[in-house]
Amino acid sequence: MIICSNPFSLFFVFLPKHILPLTAITNPALLILEDGTKYIGKAIGKIGTTTGEICFNTGMTGYQEVFTDPSYFGQMLLATNDHIGNYGVKNEEVESDSIKISGLICKNFANYHSRAEADKSLNDYFIEGNLVGISDVDTRQIVRHVRSKGAMNCIISSEILDEEELKTLLKKVPSMEGLELASKVSTNTPYFYGNPEATHKLAVLDLGVKTNILRCFAERNCYMQVFPGKTSFETMMKWNPDGFFISNGPGDPAPMDYAIKTVKEILAADKKVFGICLGLQIMAEAVGMKTFKMHNGHRGLNHPVKNLVTGRSEITSQNHGFAVNPNGPGIENVEITHINLNDNTIEGIRVKGKQAFAVQYHPESSPGPHDSRYLFDDFVKVLSEK
Repeated sequence: MIICSNPFSLFFVFLPKHILPLTAITNPALLILEDGTKYIGKAIGKIGTTTGEICFNTGMTGYQEVFTDPSYFGQMLLATNDHIGNYGVKNEEVESDSIKISGLICKNFANYHSRAEADKSLNDYFIEGNLVGISDVDTRQIVRHVRSKGAMNCIISSEILDEEELKTLLKKVPSMEGLELASKVSTNTPYFYGNPEATHKLAVLDLGVKTNILRCFAERNCYMQVFPGKTSFETMMKWNPDGFFISNGPGDPAPMDYAIKTVKEILAADKKVFGICLGLQIMAEAVGMKTFKMHNGHRGLNHPVKNLVTGRSEITSQNHGFAVNPNGPGIENVEITHINLNDNTIEGIRVKGKQAFAVQYHPESSPGPHDSRYLFDDFVKVLSEK
């Protein structure tokens, strides 16, 4: 703040935080985007430096589930909701075993929480999880910039405040396009989930699966064995499952030859298969379709989708930065079952002549509305058919 006065008036000029000098901020942090745009704010979480691709999520709640979603691995999350951390964290409200975002960018960060049943503050949770972040920046302006310029890499630091040094580090960060990340978040060893006495046996190819997806299947009488992402079809078949699930996950699907090969073999064997998010992209690649990197991607809890089979619309939870090309090769091999009502991108496919379908969004809705949970019921019905 600059104070200017004369004998006749007193007025105040407020400078935006992204151009305030570092010395004017307690515990300062720097955010620098790949195109050189700079923001100055306050450090949150661990004091350190972190990099990744910036993306924004429009959800107004469910931040803990978002932070622990493996699909966000390698990404710097820009929260559009004004207040982050106000209800703290609960140990059971997680989608994986650790924080998966690379960093957090937000406007107002609450160091104290008001929810009595919370286990700890979000800042303590970040420090324990080695998460570096920045608050007190103009998130609306940053979102508008990213929406215009597209997703790009960025760097946050609360330990290095030299811009040129940070820009040098940022240049070394690989682009998300062409980056295989699913193997970094997949389980290393197979494990079981659900009731062993359940009616259906489901093999899960873990490319970054969310816990609530497994929970949704378990609630529908499925017993699962969750396999590492690079497990072969032959190995999974030794368990003699009734069907297969291809999970969500991070990164570019195109370089994931191992998963594409496995899904090709599942389809060739006429097995029943369902995919979510990255699972849809892998299924599409397996039938000859191509994927592309989106300008910004879809991330939030209120994306409208139309079911072309029923004619009904649903509000969906989404998190993806890649999509399937509707005009390229392989389109003749699928029926498009769902489209995004904002931009007409593909949100669901069914492989022709197979008991195989997938959606681009997240029907497990953690967080988000429950409009799409019927998809789990639909797949369980398929598993029940002889």
